[in-house]
Amino acid sequence: MNNTLANGVWPTAVTPFDADNRIDVQALNSLVNFYYDAGVAGIFGVCQSSEMFYLNRNEREYLAQETMRAADGKLPVILSGHVSDNPASQADELKAMASLGPKAVVLVTNRLAATDESDNVWFENLRRLIDHLPEDMLLGFYECPYPYKRLLSPELLIRCAALGRFGFLKDTCCNALQIRAKLDVLRGTGLKLFNANAATLLVSLRDGAAGYSGVMANFHPALYVRLCRDWSRDPEGAGRLMDFLGPASVIECRSYPTSAKYHLSLDEVPFGLTTRSMDPDDFLSFHRLELEQLHRLARRLN
Repeated sequence: MNNTLANGVWPTAVTPFDADNRIDVQALNSLVNFYYDAGVAGIFGVCQSSEMFYLNRNEREYLAQETMRAADGKLPVILSGHVSDNPASQADELKAMASLGPKAVVLVTNRLAATDESDNVWFENLRRLIDHLPEDMLLGFYECPYPYKRLLSPELLIRCAALGRFGFLKDTCCNALQIRAKLDVLRGTGLKLFNANAATLLVSLRDGAAGYSGVMANFHPALYVRLCRDWSRDPEGAGRLMDFLGPASVIECRSYPTSAKYHLSLDEVPFGLTTRSMDPDDFLSFHRLELEQLHRLARRLN
């Protein structure tokens, strides 16, 4: 099993829909080209940014297939689509993703136990689930905030890393000290941590994080690529860039992923604003102005 993912930026791919609310394959192809031109390490597809909880299973598999097809020969892809509550259904949907040949299949941590269940219950559910997945498939974890956020403690990560199946962790704790504690136990295990939080990104890179996998890579991915690539050889430049990226990331609270789709359209990626997870009436005229201002500011830094 090839158990290594490239360090760097793994955008959480948003899903384009056409005017009839169907997946827009042409726009998806343009999105993959946009990521490629920015220099990202790979793509995280069929995740929460992809509105996976608002896609039926056929749509999730179709989106995964088309993402793989668009990225073929350009970028590696990791896939999730892990939304079911029932363990048998989870195994089926993850095996369907694995059959497409992604670089890794990513498990959503909150699917493995209820909020009031212990880490021991969670771990036993994990072991039972991965017994049904291809042994040669690299696996990952995503601390998805929806429907609730299930963070993995350093102690639990040690147990997971010892299974020898995992190579990716999308960390969403947004806490530099907690990230450092996780990195301390993951060092040398092959399980890489990718930070989803912009404000703590530079600190986490210095502590050993492998890169960034967050929603802001849908806005100005090239700047995140630069930070992840150059932070050690140009610490002053990295600091100045971080002073922009951190505050700029608050825009993700503005009707995401509609905001990302509008921002992508400013980069001439042919995205409409159809979004299943967000009420279009919540995307206001001044939100557009903010995104246009952010777009102009980010271009000055490219």
